[in-house]
Amino acid sequence: MANNIFIVAEEREGTLRKVSYELVTVAREMAKDLGGAVEAFVIGHNVGACAEALARTGVAKVYCADAPALANFAPEVFAATLADTLRQASPSVVLMPATGWGKELGAKVAAKLDWGVATDCVGFQVADGTLIFKRPVYAGKAMATVKAKSFPVMASIRPNIFPPAAQDTAPAPIEQVAVANVTPRARVIEKVKKEAVDVDLSEAQIVVSGGRGAKGPEGFAQIREIARILGAAVGASRAAVDAGWIDYSAQVGQTGKTVAPQLYIALGISGAIQHLAGMSSSKVIVAVNKDPDAPIFQAADYGIVADMFEVMPVLKEELQKVLAEK
Repeated sequence: MANNIFIVAEEREGTLRKVSYELVTVAREMAKDLGGAVEAFVIGHNVGACAEALARTGVAKVYCADAPALANFAPEVFAATLADTLRQASPSVVLMPATGWGKELGAKVAAKLDWGVATDCVGFQVADGTLIFKRPVYAGKAMATVKAKSFPVMASIRPNIFPPAAQDTAPAPIEQVAVANVTPRARVIEKVKKEAVDVDLSEAQIVVSGGRGAKGPEGFAQIREIARILGAAVGASRAAVDAGWIDYSAQVGQTGKTVAPQLYIALGISGAIQHLAGMSSSKVIVAVNKDPDAPIFQAADYGIVADMFEVMPVLKEELQKVLAEK
């Protein structure tokens, strides 16, 4: 078995998600200590451009599974194809994105191969040849260290934690791999797209979120204005989603999406532990809440004790001034 690091890239509608390039960064850093080469894998239909993009990030080789049967995510087919490729490549470490897609695919493949798996990791270290992952536990209140007892091992990496690798090297070879001969028990018969959003919440560098304090859809209209000025994604607490003020796809938290932006602005969010679990990895947290004892202030780097409807007009005005000066 080669001491190689193998990354599984995530593709969406013909383009690689940013987390795929972040995995390359992790793998290259890991390879410095473990030795071996970095290899990559992309799967889907009409993903040749994705394979070529990966090939220019400094990896040694790209495996590409491209077929009409892979146009829609079929977990059984994807998992069997990836498992077959891993048996062929024989890496020591496999890195997946800690997204909905990556978590489902990674779990299935780990079970197929009987490999250990560490999920939702935000850091790693190599000590005396042993690989140790760091991952948040207890809704982000503590950090666990997970040691790989043996190789091979799999891990999923949380998006927005590591910088993405650049496409600035000579292209690596691309090897086409066969699709596993598996008949899925379920198939996609139709895709219905939700309203398009300007910025993907899970990959956004800035997130502006609203909670119960938004008081309704009108409050989220103002939140969207601030997000538009900042080029940010719009998020929400579960309370706002359950009230029907915003779509579930915007929910941040334990039962929603996990985000790790450079800046997270929480407007009218009390900071229940379930919400904190989804955004505690944010680099800078700014909270606005009229309750001085709101738990969100314990996690915030900056806090404003005030009604969000008093703060938002001022915030909007000041942001427009700053941007106008640039």
